[in-house]
Amino acid sequence: MARQENINLLNQYFTLMQNGDWAAVEAMYHDNIVVHMLGTTPASGRMDGKAMVTDDLIAEKVHGAMLPDTIKFARKWKIMCADDQRVVAIMEGGGETKSGVTYDQTYCEIFRFQDGKLIEMHAFFDTALAEAALFENPLTVIRHPAAAQMDY
Repeated sequence: MARQENINLLNQYFTLMQNGDWAAVEAMYHDNIVVHMLGTTPASGRMDGKAMVTDDLIAEKVHGAMLPDTIKFARKWKIMCADDQRVVAIMEGGGETKSGVTYDQTYCEIFRFQDGKLIEMHAFFDTALAEAALFENPLTVIRHPAAAQMDY
């Protein structure tokens, strides 16, 4: 695929997320999608196939831990670089969780598209925040966000 096609697909993907249109987001996944999530959290590791990504990862582990009316992903995103194979972007999203910890996450993600569908993604994120907010596994020493937040 051409570089601009990949950029357009990713912008479409994030716009659907921003609008909360999860059925349309899932329709953008290739049946053979592979997702690689950083770290050792319950949501980490390699997930193969659309069902594993949509049902196990998204529906159960992420959205399942959150209060549905507060879920808002792709509040902000920026494409950092792209070529005819991959697109790298930073995206912010999250919401309130059932555990009471706010999940305001920043992801750095590497995407690969095939035949107009997302077929591979690598996600890098704050695993300590995911543990505390999504999996009720807090750090023993509470840390506070940096005084000067990143801007992109």
